[in-house]
Order: sequence, then C-alpha cells, then structure tokens
Amino acid sequence: MQGLKTSWDFFQNQILGMKWLNELIGSGLSAMGLDINNRWVGSIQFFIYDVIKITLLLCFLIFIISYIQSYFPPERSKEILGRFHGLGANSVAALLGTVTPFCSCSSIPLFIGFTSAGVPLGVTFSFLISSPMVDLGSLVLLTSIFGGKVAVVYVIVGLIIAVVGGTFIEKLKMEKYVESFILEAGAIDIESPDLTRKERAVYAKDQMLSTFKKVFPYILIGVGVGAVIHNWIPEEWIASVLGSDNPFSVVLATFIGVPIYADIFGTIPIAEALFYKGAQIGTVLSFMMAVVTLSLPSMIMLRKAIKPKLLAVFIGICTIGIIIVGYLFNAFQTLIV
Repeated sequence: MQGLKTSWDFFQNQILGMKWLNELIGSGLSAMGLDINNRWVGSIQFFIYDVIKITLLLCFLIFIISYIQSYFPPERSKEILGRFHGLGANSVAALLGTVTPFCSCSSIPLFIGFTSAGVPLGVTFSFLISSPMVDLGSLVLLTSIFGGKVAVVYVIVGLIIAVVGGTFIEKLKMEKYVESFILEAGAIDIESPDLTRKERAVYAKDQMLSTFKKVFPYILIGVGVGAVIHNWIPEEWIASVLGSDNPFSVVLATFIGVPIYADIFGTIPIAEALFYKGAQIGTVLSFMMAVVTLSLPSMIMLRKAIKPKLLAVFIGICTIGIIIVGYLFNAFQTLIV
C-alpha cells in the first residue's frame, strides 16, 4: 500500500504537477544571478512554469479528448441519447458533456443542435451544464494541483449538478421558452463517415492546434493574474476575504467569477494561486465553476436560443448548485485535501 501511495505521489507531483520543471526553471534563474526569493523573480518563475506546464498538458489532453470525440459527432450523440429516457438520459448527456470542448461558448452550438434535433430539453441542459464544468482536462489539471481526491469529488459533484439541473428543467416543462427558430429547425440526418485511425489522429491534431490558438491567450492572462496573486497580494488579505472567517466567501467568489470569460485552463492558475494564499478549497472551486459555466459572454449567446425566463431558471439552478457545492467542499476540506 505504501508503494502504491509513493507511486501515485510521484505521478501527481512529477508527471502531472511537473515539480521538476519548477525546480529546473528556478535553478536556471539562479544560474543567471537572479534571486528567486525576490517578488519579481518569483513572479517570473511562476509565470514560466505554469505557462509551460499548462500548455503541455493542454496539447496532450486536447489531442486525446478530440480523438475520443471523433467517435461522438452530434448525429451519433443524438442516437445514443435517444436510447435512454428519464434520469438515465440526463446522466448519459452529462457524461457526453465530458468529451466536448472546454468552454461554454463552444458547447452552446451543440446544445442548439441537440434541441433542434428533438432531444428533450432537460437532457440538453444536462449536457450544457456538464460540458464546460466537467471534462477530462479538468480532472487531470485538478489532480496535478489539488490532488486526486479533490479532482474526483469535483467531477462527481459537477455531474450531479448537471443531472439534477437538467432533470429539474425537464420537470418544469419549459419547452415554450425555447426560441421558435430552434424548435422549427428540425433534425438533419447526416451519416458520420467511418474514419480510419490515421484520419482520427489528423482530426485530433487539427482540433488541438485550433483549440490551442483560441485558448492560449486566456492561459497567459490566467497565469499572469495567478502570478500577481501568488507573489504580490498578501496572504492575510486573501484569507480574510475568501478564507473561513468570511461566511459569505463562497457567494462572493461565485459572483466574482460570473463576469469573467475563460476556460478551465485559464481559470485553474488563478484558483491555484488563491488556494495557496489561504482561500478555502470550496470557495476556489465555486469561483472556477462560475467562470466556466456562467460567464457573461456565454449567457449572452445562450439568450439568442432561449427566452429570458428559461435563461433565469438555468442561471438560478447553476448558481445555487455551485454555492452549495462550495460550502460542502469547505465543510469537508480537511477530509479531501
């Protein structure tokens, strides 16, 4: 058992966390005559390390996820969803959301396509909630920073929010609040070609390059903000605002996250810096969930597809779920961190 734990710690810290890379960068800066304990140099080290680490993980994960996604085009996903009903359909939709693109704006076109194709509204919302909130990338990155327990519990509660939220919307019978042009679009049956492994690899490579170009600016911004928090904002200030002494820290973090537009890769560096400065784990995860699920640009895009009442219900369900999850994580922080 001890050997297994040692192997896992090595995998988490050195493979996923790339601690060796941080030490290598620190040694390089020291060799240049720079003091890594200096704030400016520490910020540079944090920035270089996180950009390289996240970029390497990003490219690897996008390639793998895109390769998997090549087996699940919208037509095939619709066919799979059509085999299930009720809670089972919501659960499958939430799981399908884990192999889709990384931000909510990328998921909304698929949500519209599923709705137009006649997939039940609650099922499509389960997909829409899980797609940006929970993916294989978030599992790996969260493991590299917060550990396996936090990553697994985060994915589980994210899927629960998606299933419960979609089921609740289904029970409310809110189909009339979907814009008419989507309901009238109808389904277009397109047979997905059988791709060879080489063609799937080419597709995955193209998706990786395309997604990387879109995501990389947010990585730079997120890591830059993280570097400022990590080296310049006093730990006492972070702890007083987002720590256990503030009972409204989860609510505050959730509402701060909503106007920000970023994906999971741009958000995690900020979350990492906040956590190591004294913010509670549930507060940090609520901030992450709010950014990737309820960003203002994605809500504006979604408003084009659904009417205000349904949009308000969606935002309300996600917000309440995120806040509940945040407080639960805070309450059990000592057990999972």
